[in-house]
Amino acid sequence: MTDRVRKIYDRLIAREYRNLRSDAEYDFAAEFAAAGLPLETRAGLRLLRLAEAERAVMFPGDRIGFLRTVKRVPPLQTAAEWETIHKTRFVFDGAQVGNISSDYEYTLNVGLETRRAEIVERLKGVQEGGKAFHLLNAMLTSIEAVYVVADKYRAAAERAGARELAAALGNVPRKGAGGFYEALVFFRILNFALWLNGNKHNTVGRFDVYMRPFYDKDIETGKLTRAAALDLLEEFFISLNFDADLYPGVQQGDNGQSLVLGGMGADGGEVFNGLSRLCLEASLELKLIDPKINLRVNKGTPDEVYRLGTELTKQGLGFPQYSNDDVVIPALTRWGYEERDARDYVVAACWEFIIPKVAMDIPNIDALNFPDIANRVIRDKLAAGGNFDEITEGVKAAITADVARIAESVKNIFVEPSPFQSVLMRDCVRDARDVSEGAKYNNYGIHGAGISNAADALAAVQRTVFEDKTAAPDELLAALDADFAGYEKLRGKLLAAPKMGDNDDCADGLGCMLADAFADACAGLKNERGGIFRPGTGTAMYYIWFSERLPATADGRKRGEPFSANYSPSLSARSKGVLSVIQSFTKPDLQRVCNGGPLTLEFHDTVFRNGEGTQKVAALVKAFIARGGHQMQLNAVSRAALLDAQKHPEKHRGLIVRVWGWSGYFNELDIAYQNHIIKRLEFTA
Repeated sequence: MTDRVRKIYDRLIAREYRNLRSDAEYDFAAEFAAAGLPLETRAGLRLLRLAEAERAVMFPGDRIGFLRTVKRVPPLQTAAEWETIHKTRFVFDGAQVGNISSDYEYTLNVGLETRRAEIVERLKGVQEGGKAFHLLNAMLTSIEAVYVVADKYRAAAERAGARELAAALGNVPRKGAGGFYEALVFFRILNFALWLNGNKHNTVGRFDVYMRPFYDKDIETGKLTRAAALDLLEEFFISLNFDADLYPGVQQGDNGQSLVLGGMGADGGEVFNGLSRLCLEASLELKLIDPKINLRVNKGTPDEVYRLGTELTKQGLGFPQYSNDDVVIPALTRWGYEERDARDYVVAACWEFIIPKVAMDIPNIDALNFPDIANRVIRDKLAAGGNFDEITEGVKAAITADVARIAESVKNIFVEPSPFQSVLMRDCVRDARDVSEGAKYNNYGIHGAGISNAADALAAVQRTVFEDKTAAPDELLAALDADFAGYEKLRGKLLAAPKMGDNDDCADGLGCMLADAFADACAGLKNERGGIFRPGTGTAMYYIWFSERLPATADGRKRGEPFSANYSPSLSARSKGVLSVIQSFTKPDLQRVCNGGPLTLEFHDTVFRNGEGTQKVAALVKAFIARGGHQMQLNAVSRAALLDAQKHPEKHRGLIVRVWGWSGYFNELDIAYQNHIIKRLEFTA
């Protein structure tokens, strides 16, 4: 890291940027409603007004710029309007467009003036005053808003003597980027504008695909050296962290700024390249939570990629996350995605697989509660004197019913229009359609929370009640009702029963049954936008939310104790070793439940103290991929350090951990998430 980059980095770590925020609050909804403005027009005007309210702030030596000063994006609609909508419509995640991947490639190459000209031309074919008319004009207003901010920064750069940035802003965003530096500035402008527009979880996408031509050209012509490119890239990565406190998410850090590297290209070739390596190097040196690195790998991925990825894991960043092309691409094509689109997949905010440029999938619309289903059926069937086959059949039927209930509950969805996001999608201008109304792909994803807890509960009942007969049905039901108070011996038997992660065919087979039943329940279901429902193995925050309301369960879990995060052993599992976990969690047909949801493993940081340990972890990741694992993420942690961070947070300001599908600063997490990370199964050397 050069001295100049170090100064910018130090300002970030000191959180100086938070002092830039204005205390002004903006509320345009009442005015917009009184004027009878359509929502498309409101969205464009809101972005323009917020752009006009933004101040351009230049720190010495800054070559990227664009720091938020407006704290909050105000609502488009009044409280009364929202009340009316909630009476008849399903509203997901604030009705905001987000968690999709823009067509950065086209926009960076042609510039917003070309997009503006396309919109003006398309306006000639629409009826004045109609929906398309309002949308296209709102797109024009949104582009004008971006120009307002860019021009402010150009003037500020000129005043500050930042000639390089001023020159770049004389070209972008109006025209296409003329090189790697301009492309980085252009992207930062687009990213800044999307957040200011109220969009959520704005992904970075396949950075080493759309940025590579700019990088390669500058390297080949001698315009940039590799060292100079690394310098720029580190500044760019730092810029993605400046406004993290303003990005909405369940927890700080849950902002969706996922960057994807490597994997199969749309033409079938390998993507991983010199820019991919540079990104890993920059992330390794900076050790920041953004951008969150995702590596796409497959059977042909060289060992070097796994080694480089493991060097990042070693730093305790909680990434990279690995996704297996050999599983994901066939899964997506099975679900109806065109082969070329499937090959171009990226990762959404956490780990859901989405298609850039052309998809308005909502990959996290709800979650299935596996432990609750297993608990309900176990209680009902044991009380009725049922056998274990009746329990498993009952679980399958309950999964089908719950998935059908979820599908019904998300009908008549309402999503606010997002004209600026529509500008950055491939077909919206041509079709005069807002992205909120749909795109080429409009599928919904359902998480599958707590699959290992449910499999463990079923395995415990099978072993103790029906095989060993060491627990009578009435005794187990009484123990569950008592939250195991007075039934400690029985709880010990349940905890000692087979667990998913032990490479035990009993528990693992039940996990396979649960995954298949989930896939079967989703098969054939259609949403109102013509899309399908994609089952997955992720949990998101539901591993905390669902578990807080669930009583004691037959795996020995007490009331309120959390489930496992994502696709991983339960907190009560004490595995035979990491190889057993990998063997267990690759037995299901993961192509069928491939909405996303990684096997999540915790390694004690002592594993990485020498080169041999690092090589072993890299080999484990490769083994998981070779066995047909779909996705994996690793944490390098020290339970002692985490406990000390709870007691002395001031000593651990930079401590980063993987939470569910994202990395955050440990001290900025709610206590429930901190405690869960501390309790997870930790593998040692």
